[in-house]
Amino acid sequence: MKKKTFLASALAGSLVLTAVAPSGFAHDAMQEGSKNSGLLFNDEALEELGEAEINGNKNLKFLHEAASEQIKEVDGVQNNTADVYAHKGFAYLGTHTANGANGGVRIFDLKDPENPQEIGQIAEDIPQTWQEKVIVKSVNTPEFKGDLAVVSLQQTNRNNADTTGGALLYDVSDPYNPERLGFYELDTRITGTHELYLTTQGNRALMLLSNPYADYYTGGAEKDFQVVDVSDPANPEKLWEFDPRNLEEVAEDFNGYHWDSPDGKTRPVFNHSVITDNNGQYAYVSMWDLGTVIFDIRNPEDPQYVGRTDFADDQKGAAHSAALARGGNILIETREVNNPHGEGYEDAYGYTRIFDISDKSNPELLSEFTTDLTYDFIGNTFANTVHDPKVRGNTLYLSYYSGGVISVDITDPSNPKEISRYTPDESNVWGVFVDRNYILASDMGQGLKVLLKNNSSSSGKKEN
Repeated sequence: MKKKTFLASALAGSLVLTAVAPSGFAHDAMQEGSKNSGLLFNDEALEELGEAEINGNKNLKFLHEAASEQIKEVDGVQNNTADVYAHKGFAYLGTHTANGANGGVRIFDLKDPENPQEIGQIAEDIPQTWQEKVIVKSVNTPEFKGDLAVVSLQQTNRNNADTTGGALLYDVSDPYNPERLGFYELDTRITGTHELYLTTQGNRALMLLSNPYADYYTGGAEKDFQVVDVSDPANPEKLWEFDPRNLEEVAEDFNGYHWDSPDGKTRPVFNHSVITDNNGQYAYVSMWDLGTVIFDIRNPEDPQYVGRTDFADDQKGAAHSAALARGGNILIETREVNNPHGEGYEDAYGYTRIFDISDKSNPELLSEFTTDLTYDFIGNTFANTVHDPKVRGNTLYLSYYSGGVISVDITDPSNPKEISRYTPDESNVWGVFVDRNYILASDMGQGLKVLLKNNSSSSGKKEN
């Protein structure tokens, strides 16, 4: 491994530690404080990093790093990355808040996954914002036919009257020539949209938004979870929003954040993330300590509450993100907990829970997946908590900050087993996405990582 002598010199202009006021980051900003950007490396500093640590077995026995590509500087500014998504051989990489934000979404051509080429940038033109999440899907509606990208937009400071948050919509049918179509703009009191999802129902396209603290910041005038019709991407239309006060266990005087839960604790509640099943019939909404809330959205003008996950009295809830397996009958819930201690709570960083949701009105906990990081107490840090889940077949892929990408065999969801780990030197992996024969990871400080699952010795083998 190369000796890291660059920290005091080569990184002087490339290492950024950003502390920003609460603004809808990927955790409970109001309760836990803001997430900093960690180490941000320029190309020169990246050359000094050691080799990534990779181990794997079963279907990931031949896992290897095919490419590591930092995003380009724009106008002399080096941004850092957030989540990653792939569609039709192109990667879409969101950006976080380092160096003033406004890094937009970077588009990479993955025609040669060992040599990804950054070909464009979108969603960078709303001042003082950052672009964490992008979803791209093929859409066919009376108003639009092609590949539609939806991008979350968050203000770096919601008290600045010159900016706003929400979601931007782009035609990326030709990723080399993307075209902006529309902007779903939120009340300026709301930080913005942190995560979002795009789904279709026949010839209709729906965008589902997670707007953390919208309910709290607007005194209930706007809600955290919204369903928006984007069949005409130039004219997005809100159809419905979720009021937690309609649940029996939430009091009518709920202030949009502080929930007096049945266990006697006052718990944080806000919408962090949302996904749907492949058919756009059910939505899974990560409502922090209210759990993963399940809605039947077959009628998007009037979704119906179905059920939710809950927590033991001594667990911090922190339902952060979700993924589905087994045709939608298994729910994976990741919990982002960066403070491993707290009076009345277990001592642990965030870990993963797996549920049987064959009966969506009554999720049944099957297992809890922890790692060596879960109980390695090194202070209030995001380094040791799980972040986002993705599933391909019987393999669960977890982005894990300092742990990199951890892969788990969920053939038996009641007994998950770690089968591989990819950890870059100075790892700070935010997102993971599985597409074709590669796994993409976004390292906040290092950019895009491309992992190939097979080599010539294993080509043709099917994913479990």
